[in-house]
Amino acid sequence: MTRDYKASVFLPTTEFPMRGDLPKLEPSILARWEKIGLYDLIRQDSAGRPKWVLHDGPPYANGDIHIGHAVNKILKDVINRSQRMLGQDVSYVPGWDCHGLPIEWKIEEKYRAKGQDKNSVPVVEFRQECRAFAEHWVGVQAGEFKRLGIMGDWAQPYLTMAYPAEAQIFRELTKFLMKGALYQGFRPVLWSVVEQTALADAEVEYHDHTSTQIYVRFPVVSSPNPALSGASVVIWTTTPWTIPANRAVAYNPELAYVVIDVTETGDDALAKAGDRLLIAEALLEAVTAATKITGYKKLADLPGTALEGVILAHPLRGKGYEFDVPLLPGAHVTADAGTGLVHTAPSHGEDDFQLGKQFGLEVPRTVAGDGKYYDSVPLFAGVHVFKADGPVCAALTEAGNLLAQAKLLHSYPHSWRSKAPLIYRATPQWFISMETDGLREKALKAIDDTQWFPPQGKNRIGAMIAQRPDWCVSRQRTWGVPLALFISKKTGEPLRDPAVNERIAAAFEAEGGDAWFASPAARFLGNEYNPEDFEQVTDVVEVWFDSGSTHAFVLEARPDLKWPADLYLEGSDQHRGWFHTSLLESCGTRGRAPYDAVLTHGFTLDEQGRKMSKSLGNGVDPLVVMNEFGADILRLWAMLSDYSEDTRIGKSILQYTADHYRRLRNTLRYLLGALAGFDDAERLPEAEMPELERWVLHRLAELDKDLRASIQRYDFLSFYTALHTFCANDLSAFYFDIRKDALYCDAPTSARRRAARTVMAECLHKLILWLAPVMPFTAEQAWGLRPVGVAGGSQGEEDSVHRQLFPEPPAVWLDAALGEKWALIRSIRRAVTGAIELARAAKEIGSSSQAAPEVYAAPQYVAALSGLDFAEICITASIDLRPLASAPPDAVLSVDVEGVAVRFAKTDHARCERCRSHYPEVGTIADHPDLCFRCAEVVGG
Repeated sequence: MTRDYKASVFLPTTEFPMRGDLPKLEPSILARWEKIGLYDLIRQDSAGRPKWVLHDGPPYANGDIHIGHAVNKILKDVINRSQRMLGQDVSYVPGWDCHGLPIEWKIEEKYRAKGQDKNSVPVVEFRQECRAFAEHWVGVQAGEFKRLGIMGDWAQPYLTMAYPAEAQIFRELTKFLMKGALYQGFRPVLWSVVEQTALADAEVEYHDHTSTQIYVRFPVVSSPNPALSGASVVIWTTTPWTIPANRAVAYNPELAYVVIDVTETGDDALAKAGDRLLIAEALLEAVTAATKITGYKKLADLPGTALEGVILAHPLRGKGYEFDVPLLPGAHVTADAGTGLVHTAPSHGEDDFQLGKQFGLEVPRTVAGDGKYYDSVPLFAGVHVFKADGPVCAALTEAGNLLAQAKLLHSYPHSWRSKAPLIYRATPQWFISMETDGLREKALKAIDDTQWFPPQGKNRIGAMIAQRPDWCVSRQRTWGVPLALFISKKTGEPLRDPAVNERIAAAFEAEGGDAWFASPAARFLGNEYNPEDFEQVTDVVEVWFDSGSTHAFVLEARPDLKWPADLYLEGSDQHRGWFHTSLLESCGTRGRAPYDAVLTHGFTLDEQGRKMSKSLGNGVDPLVVMNEFGADILRLWAMLSDYSEDTRIGKSILQYTADHYRRLRNTLRYLLGALAGFDDAERLPEAEMPELERWVLHRLAELDKDLRASIQRYDFLSFYTALHTFCANDLSAFYFDIRKDALYCDAPTSARRRAARTVMAECLHKLILWLAPVMPFTAEQAWGLRPVGVAGGSQGEEDSVHRQLFPEPPAVWLDAALGEKWALIRSIRRAVTGAIELARAAKEIGSSSQAAPEVYAAPQYVAALSGLDFAEICITASIDLRPLASAPPDAVLSVDVEGVAVRFAKTDHARCERCRSHYPEVGTIADHPDLCFRCAEVVGG
């Protein structure tokens, strides 16, 4: 009767479960971290280490977090944890953007639902409602971020609406004021007629929009060139509503132009025979086709330089627009589209404004903040610009100057909040000059001095800074930091008095920005000035100036941080947002960027690569993902994505990530089970270990070097791909496979088993720590179950993997020659196991332990295997290794590994009933006839 030896086999045993059950596990671990004050313990541990700071770009406090928030915060957390485990003093202060239009819009909606006008509510009362709304969502989002495992100073976050923050934002603004860089100007800005305020570039998104495109002629009044006598200049525009604001037409001196005489037109054409028209030569065919001109005669070819000094009539002359319109040179005019002649309305376009500024054109006030023409505008007074296309086209037709009109679908700026189309509108606003004090040059130099990840971010923001107009920092809203300025009624200039500025800042420090609206002007002006001599500005500062100033009231104000930050990290859209405004604010006040490096990540799309939207219903809610899969799965997904580009997420991708997670978890579980009861007394010195164990130590040292380099490059895709490959290929499929026999069946005192357990202890220690930044909950669970021989075992209630540093491997572990040798051994092993798998598939054997193949190998393989038990490495009963030159004709050359041939044979040795391997001595041992020598000794001992 066969004896059952199962009880004598040292099988793995551990309390670390196979299933993570993360949705239940993670909240309990979070509660423990909260109880022991883990973040504070880590801060104490870090005292005296070099500071390293990732400054948090503030999310907006107005709703639950979305998947973009999750990606951003996970990436920040992984980087912070990694840098801390490299030995840095890392303090992470989360923050929130609390002012601005989206919150104000929500409070306005409440009043609109009651039929109330927001303007009927006292300003301070309205602002307090906005503050309460923001406070609520700060609390909600903080809980959601903590559930993601984000570690930071949640007890002391920064808020742009905190009183000291509002005071410092104002102080930062006065630095521009005092040097003359802050000025009031009347110029076009992107304006929302729905929200009735100017918008920053970062508050604008582009959507398809159908516009009316028109071709209009401007009759020539006078010209130095007789070829233009009786002719009209033709322009093309997609904004007919701007025609009343026209004050010039631009041409390019570098382009060639033609004068044509219309001889024939198609049905319904507005042009007629005998019309003389000036058009850019390159666009002639396109324009005649669009205006249904079917025949024409060319009267003159004119270089652009021949158009100098030409005076035109406004196309609505005779209808209240009796002024002349000059033809002016403009480098912005191209032959890409249109007519090569550009309608110029200085009130409604940046190029138009700059041309008008250059030639002293009037900048007319035509459109009010609500989008309606002022009463002073002939023909169109009171008409809304979004309804003006019809009236304008009708007036142009009546005047005989409309040549064609049609619909055009094109990309057009919209408000990201109201989704309504925007217009360019000239308004009196407060600007920070890009030229005064050399702000543009300082910013461009700072870009050169900054590290950009990925590198193309440098070119992107550099192009924006090089081309951007002056920075509009005023908003005609209520909820924000007051643009607390006094304007002299006599000179129109802002008051520049440090004492007044500091009184305002001190009031904000104590009472917040509400003090500006609740206090008499005399409180701030003091005895030196008469309040009757000044107007008090009631605008607020744009929110991007708020967030651009966070470095001043966070990095510089907190002793646990430092200025400049080592890293700013946000989505790629922040090249025109937070990265941009922080750069300008800091360069304008401190002469350099507030960061040494900038890392950007892409957007998150669905599995089909589509942008997530409510209409498609394809959004992925991180809170739902955590409830189903757990935060560690979401975090691992973020790290397994190439976040330098747009990433994808969905059910199948998350399921793939969960499978990936299980393989990593199973590696930890196997190691914990294999190391049950391991202590330091069992450790074996590296010099006494078999070569296989020394190779694993080499791989640990090699991996440690690579992973540290990945951390410094912020390349966590490479980091965790390398880690997974090590677990799956080097450990599970190779080392564990070979050593499970020794681990299960060798005597506890055997050098081979002690060596294996010593190396496994090193693997477990390092793997838990390497996985901790991305899988903090799983790593914490595994760390708490480690045996006493791994970092001393559990150290009590305050013990945590997140208080550890990445251990430096001993220099002797790294052995390049050993690595190259075992690369050869693994190659020839792959050839052998491939042949064995074919035999198993043919049912010649049941397991590799029944195989006894002949292996014929090239000299480099034979040399590499000298002194090693190749059968142990291939887990076979035996292997007959011979030179490749002696291979018989029936030996099969390996397809995958060059220089190896295998002839399969099956062993005739009996099987040991304890270790299930085949040995010649089985059946010859008197006391244990069913065991091999090794197993008989263990059982007998």
